[in-house]
Amino acid sequence: MRINWNYIKFCFLLVLLSGVYAFSGFRNEAKRIKNSKVEFVGEDNLFITQQMVNKLLIQNLGSLKNVPKDALVLNTVEKVLETNEMVKSAQVYLTVNGELTSKIVQRKPLGRIEGYSKFYLDDEGKRMPLSKNYSARVPMITGKITDESLKNCYEILQFMNADEFLKKNIIGIHITKKDNLLLKLRLEDYVVNLGSVDNLEGKFNNYKAFYRKALKDKALKNYKTVSLEYNNQVVCTKI
Repeated sequence: MRINWNYIKFCFLLVLLSGVYAFSGFRNEAKRIKNSKVEFVGEDNLFITQQMVNKLLIQNLGSLKNVPKDALVLNTVEKVLETNEMVKSAQVYLTVNGELTSKIVQRKPLGRIEGYSKFYLDDEGKRMPLSKNYSARVPMITGKITDESLKNCYEILQFMNADEFLKKNIIGIHITKKDNLLLKLRLEDYVVNLGSVDNLEGKFNNYKAFYRKALKDKALKNYKTVSLEYNNQVVCTKI
């Protein structure tokens, strides 16, 4: 009987590959989480710290060190991190070396409400609690705080943050009523009466034109109020 060496070689190779695959799978299953790392995405990493992240995970999931990799559900870890009111989103992954890495995007405040309740208004127009770790330097919002007036403030804050001149100069918004908002400036003593949030681009363009002219004439200190309420005009009250 003639021996089919090719068949024997094939069987041997198949057994060898199966062994290697099983051994690799066993080693992978035996791997455990060695340590964890937190990375903050974005410019401001101030409202939540790595210690706070670690404490949050321990409180909800226990210590993750030496936990088998296969026993950890990454989606669950992400959801735990996102329960923190300062976290906008979280992405968690494991490295080949057994390191658990959490990438966290923090919420971004646009304005700070100072009233019966104190909180931030974030870049999605949602209420955001103040932080014990850091106080953001954002425009102060005062006056008659309602859900509707906060929507108007959010619209103004978004517009301001896209414009360097406005972002630099406006430090406060005071709500006298739903459709009437006053703006407080960083350097000037006068108050800008914005009125409603209708036609913000036109109103602020008119204001910039007024500001440039008054600055050139050295007349900014002569005004008490600057009103942008009326279409296509700036109405000023002198001291």
